[in-house]
Amino acid sequence: MTTCAPTLLDLQRAVRNDLLGLADGVAAQYVVAEGVAPQARLAIYRNTVNSALLKALQLSYPAIQALLGKEFFEGAARLFIEQCPPLHAQLDSYGAAFPDFLARMPEAASLDYLPDTARLEWAVNEVLHAPDAKPLDLRRLQRLNEDGLQSVRFVSSFAARLLKSDFPVDEIWRAVLTHDDSTLTNIRLDAAPVWLHVYRSAVGVQVRQIAEWQWRFTTALVAGHALHEALAEAPDSDAHVWLASLLASGCFVDVCTADPACGPTTGSPLA
Repeated sequence: MTTCAPTLLDLQRAVRNDLLGLADGVAAQYVVAEGVAPQARLAIYRNTVNSALLKALQLSYPAIQALLGKEFFEGAARLFIEQCPPLHAQLDSYGAAFPDFLARMPEAASLDYLPDTARLEWAVNEVLHAPDAKPLDLRRLQRLNEDGLQSVRFVSSFAARLLKSDFPVDEIWRAVLTHDDSTLTNIRLDAAPVWLHVYRSAVGVQVRQIAEWQWRFTTALVAGHALHEALAEAPDSDAHVWLASLLASGCFVDVCTADPACGPTTGSPLA
């Protein structure tokens, strides 16, 4: 009885599953020993993969690592890697589910601010690695008549995110990364909720605290609502100034009119 030779796809799947711990030694049957046991050979690559995934999480969540301590963070990260292996090869996108994983982790249950701090770090990571796009050419707006301006819908940038939290996660994040122990000690976790706008400027990623109405107004625009619908929920005296600020920050890259299908295009602008 002859055994069919594996296809390249069979080999790739077997090796992937073995390296990610999704199979028990299936790939070993395709490895030539030559003095080293197949599983020992695969273990070298498995360690390399795990180290690369751990490093990716460390780079994306430096504040979380500082809050938890290196040993605790690595333990949590390795559990996450085991339970949530990557779905594709782009390491910059690995770790999106880590905040939710922390929220379910019993050992971190007392740190109720931790998941939202991680969500802020992930928003910063996404904005940092988002593809470049030209900001909206304001001449597009100048060519619209009054009806067009009212019905216009904005297409949001990939390099912008909105986040809200019951905890002052922006203060925690900054204090941890700047090693400002004095500020960290004085942060009140029971302070008012925060609404954040995360975007990329010419000097790097910016995290700014905004008012609730500004967050709701921006959320409506990012979700593809017409400008007149967003303005209905915003203070008349301040909305146009805030819209100008959003335009100046490059929050939008295009406009369309009277077509809900035109936005949003960023995938997940709401962190």
